[in-house]
Amino acid sequence: MGFAELSITSNFTFLTGGSHPEEYARRAALLGLEAIAIADVNSVAGVVRAWSELRKIEEEIADRAQAMADPIGPPKPPHLPDPPGLRLDHVPRLLPASCLHLTEGLRLTALPRDRTGWASLCRVLSIGRLRARKGECILHLDDLLAHAKGLELLLHAPDRETPEWRRAAERLSRRLGPQTNLLMAPCYDGQDKARFRRAETVSQALGLATVASARPLMHHGSRRRLTDILTCIREGLRVEELGTAAQANAEQRLRSEAEIRRIFAEHPDAVDRSVEIAARAQFDIRSLRYEYPSEIAEGESAAERLARLARAGLEWRYPQGIPERAQKQLDHELRLIAKLGYEPYFLTVHDIVAFARGRGILCQGRGSAANSITCYALGVTSVSPEIGTMVFERFVSEARNEPPDIDVDFEHERREEVIQHIYERYGRHRAGLCATVIHYRGKRAVREVGKAMGLSEDVLSALSSQIWGSWSRHGPELERMREIGLDPDSPRLKQTIRLIEEIIGFPRHLSQHVGGFVITEGRLDELVPIENATMEDRTVISWDKDDIDALGILKVDILALGMLTCIRKAFALLKTHHQADYTLATLPPEDPAVYEMLCRADSLGVFQVESRAQMNFLPRMRPRCFYDLVIQVAIIRPGPIQGDMVHPFIRRRNGEEEVSFPSDELGRVLAKTLGVPLFQEQAMQIAIVGAGFTPEEADRLRRALATFKKHGNVSEFRTRFMRGMRQNGYDAEFAERCFSQIEGFGSYGFPESHAASFALLVYASSWLKRHHPGIFACALLNAQPMGFYAPAQIVRDAREHGVEVRPVCVNRSHWDNVMERTETGALALRLGFRQIKSMREEDAEWLMAARGNGYLTVEDVWRRAGLNARTLTVLAEADVFAALGLSRREALWAARALVPKRELPLFAGDLDGEGIVEGRVTLPAMTEGEEVVEDYVAMRLTLRRHPVALIRHRLSPGLDRRWLAAHALRAG
Repeated sequence: MGFAELSITSNFTFLTGGSHPEEYARRAALLGLEAIAIADVNSVAGVVRAWSELRKIEEEIADRAQAMADPIGPPKPPHLPDPPGLRLDHVPRLLPASCLHLTEGLRLTALPRDRTGWASLCRVLSIGRLRARKGECILHLDDLLAHAKGLELLLHAPDRETPEWRRAAERLSRRLGPQTNLLMAPCYDGQDKARFRRAETVSQALGLATVASARPLMHHGSRRRLTDILTCIREGLRVEELGTAAQANAEQRLRSEAEIRRIFAEHPDAVDRSVEIAARAQFDIRSLRYEYPSEIAEGESAAERLARLARAGLEWRYPQGIPERAQKQLDHELRLIAKLGYEPYFLTVHDIVAFARGRGILCQGRGSAANSITCYALGVTSVSPEIGTMVFERFVSEARNEPPDIDVDFEHERREEVIQHIYERYGRHRAGLCATVIHYRGKRAVREVGKAMGLSEDVLSALSSQIWGSWSRHGPELERMREIGLDPDSPRLKQTIRLIEEIIGFPRHLSQHVGGFVITEGRLDELVPIENATMEDRTVISWDKDDIDALGILKVDILALGMLTCIRKAFALLKTHHQADYTLATLPPEDPAVYEMLCRADSLGVFQVESRAQMNFLPRMRPRCFYDLVIQVAIIRPGPIQGDMVHPFIRRRNGEEEVSFPSDELGRVLAKTLGVPLFQEQAMQIAIVGAGFTPEEADRLRRALATFKKHGNVSEFRTRFMRGMRQNGYDAEFAERCFSQIEGFGSYGFPESHAASFALLVYASSWLKRHHPGIFACALLNAQPMGFYAPAQIVRDAREHGVEVRPVCVNRSHWDNVMERTETGALALRLGFRQIKSMREEDAEWLMAARGNGYLTVEDVWRRAGLNARTLTVLAEADVFAALGLSRREALWAARALVPKRELPLFAGDLDGEGIVEGRVTLPAMTEGEEVVEDYVAMRLTLRRHPVALIRHRLSPGLDRRWLAAHALRAG
């Protein structure tokens, strides 16, 4: 009759399950099971992974059947080989489920019968998780009783029945008896027959039928050791300390029908009943119909509203008249958007951006959205699409049939306002952030597995030191291990390395996505469970970006970018001091002076091109137009560098090498980059045009190119790519170079449209630095922490550009750095209290509020501002009292004299509410070197001479140059 495994624990029951959902799905197919239920504890986080794997298995079986029917057809990429004695020719059904742990002691596996049952399961999980802190779930029986419609429930038989368990179970059976069965599972300890008989007795007393399950913790017995290691990590133990918590054997694994029938030989009905229950649980996760908010307003449909806003936006973007190409492109995009029904999505993004701009929050769309003139007209992006070169179908494609993905950057200091606006507008039951699954990578795997295996701290440090990026396929090289003092033949170390290799890629816990919002028309908590994030007032869903992509669920990325904070603050300063009202879209374009500055590599603090690698490349690239900045942003990346594309591009740009194309077809793809592939879109087009990839294969390649994928490897495409290039007449060397560059995108690759969005911020920050260096430095300091450079380097660079920088002053400074007029009418940069380490903004506010016409003494500050002794000491150490005629030591002496009486018990009865008044003393003056050191200690910068200037007279000319060069490299 068959067997369905109805209660599987995957590794999404974090640090408990020993196998991936995908591994269970493939193993179940090989074993020929009727159905499997991924039932993680109080979670459905792993069900989409199993569902996606079963879809792949369907494709593999179809491909195998086609190959047998058409053996002369094109060869297919090799599939995973079938294990001996097993053949992949059957696809089991996936039953989404969850194992509910109730506070009354009951354990139940809940399987949805239909869409209503899935909604019930999501609601009950959301209730339990939202009342607990992140990662935990508090569920009561009442919660389940209130939301049990459409659920098939399997009550786990207890090992030892207690009166509390019996009372709760009887209450459950009275209320939900017709939809409840008692689940029996073996423990493989020699007592299973007696255990099953007790379970039968309990089932009869409760009026429930029994159902059989292996309740596997792993897909295969080979995972026993890793399962024990996970227990060690979870419990904070070493392997030697596990005791009875360790797996007694490797038996708690996924079982075939024959094995289950042998185990439950005396209870065949319980095995048969598993198939009957699976037949009733007909809910298929692919049937989820995600409904985006309709965005209908004032009787105007979403399509009508989008068309009206887009056409009005186009008139705003082109006040001198809309170009014909722009109008045609907008009409084309609106038709495609309407055909795919994505108008509400664009309207949501428009409304979020409009809210931010209404609050004065600077924002900028990036990524593929820059391909769209619709986004340009709606104000989502300020990058004008190069119509005819950036293809809208890269963003929204009917052929790919996947939702668009719009990323919008907001000021990093104010993004939370936007996030809370989304929650308030749609409600927390309709909006939530995506999850991010934190997986084991090299260093964490080494430390946690090594600690569980009892390795010493010095061995762990040595082993961890050999990891760059991710753990290699075979771990560290044997010779290298000997060099660092480790014995590669040690049995314990060898076993540790094998376990590290196994645990790489295992999920460890759920975190929140950087900003991906899922918003629904109906209840989000009936589509997917919602839980609390670590951050206050944040809620997240159980699925990550890959999961919602697989299910076709739309998300809006609300991201943070420090440079936007800097630019917005710079625009505010320009408006205050120059009455100039700028936006990203209204900055003077193509300013030659800006490009001259960049050609000199004068880009400290400028967005994206401030690193040493970018500074070294700028004089070679010599950007002269906006598209040069697009290339500049994208070219100094691991992809082009690893693929050896940088030097050929420069040689061709400088006329040192002939610009040639392998074919006319690839010439059209690579013309703008002089025959050298630099962008993700070009990598895709090379695969399609040059290697004969289908659009579906190219889409899989594009997904493999994504940043920071947990597997981060596109090598599986190599054979297919090289064969296709050879068949189309391209030489092997060119094909190898192309694929090497494509592999680089597996670590980090830029799409052209993304680079264009970032290039706009490069130009904006460069324009500010070139024409208003003081304002740019002031805004950059006020937006810290961000970028490559410390405040000391920003201040030094501003002074080199002729900006007068004034020190922090008790009577003139504010919390932020500000610009103030000099006697000549120029602008000087006044450092703010924020530059002082250990200074709190609240204390600075009190100081400024009580300042009036100014303070006269340290005691004056203490009395009027009410600052405590610690804060006065911090201010004195930063030398903020210099304008009062006090040296740093004198101010520090005065501050420490003002100690409240409660801090000196000896004088508790002398003065009522007053400090201890000290007489004036003469203190030795600090040397300039001491002042410089104290400046760095207090503020991480100095306005005095550079530290090297104080010892330069001691350095020989040659040593001077070498020392300065080394210091410059370290300082960045």
